[in-house]
Amino acid sequence: MARPVPIPPGPGQESVWDYPRPPRVEPTSDRIVVELGGVVVADTVAALRVLETSQPPAYYLPPGDIDLSLLRRSAARPTTCEWKGVAAYVDVVVGDLVVAAAGWTYPEPWAGYEPIADHVAFYAQKMQRCSVAGEVVRPNEGDFYGGWVTSKVVGPFKGGPGSWGW
Repeated sequence: MARPVPIPPGPGQESVWDYPRPPRVEPTSDRIVVELGGVVVADTVAALRVLETSQPPAYYLPPGDIDLSLLRRSAARPTTCEWKGVAAYVDVVVGDLVVAAAGWTYPEPWAGYEPIADHVAFYAQKMQRCSVAGEVVRPNEGDFYGGWVTSKVVGPFKGGPGSWGW
């Protein structure tokens, strides 16, 4: 398997290859907006970024800044992250539009990840529009990782074809 060659970051950019493993949790005051079906599902300036080597940032939004009436517990099976613990999934429901397993949460995260408890992260690839500081994000390639790609991060990013063993 070929090892990826990190893209050198330009001014104001971060390389996901400089992110740590295990992942780091850090607050961001960037405005994060999630939309589906023309409805704002979440809007916050109090998100937490989870930064992990090779992956674009995942944004965890506080429940107080999410329209929780649009979320329901998903039938998707829980998964386990080796660092954060057991994730539960949520569906997003806007009128007749139902997006299964559109986001995930850690109700009882493991030691070191307590700040993300009950916050919700959304898959950009399943939402109509997600933005960071006004920039519409590109979804992480693939369907496993939920990172958000903006012009401020460079890869290559884990998640696309051929990247599973990185």
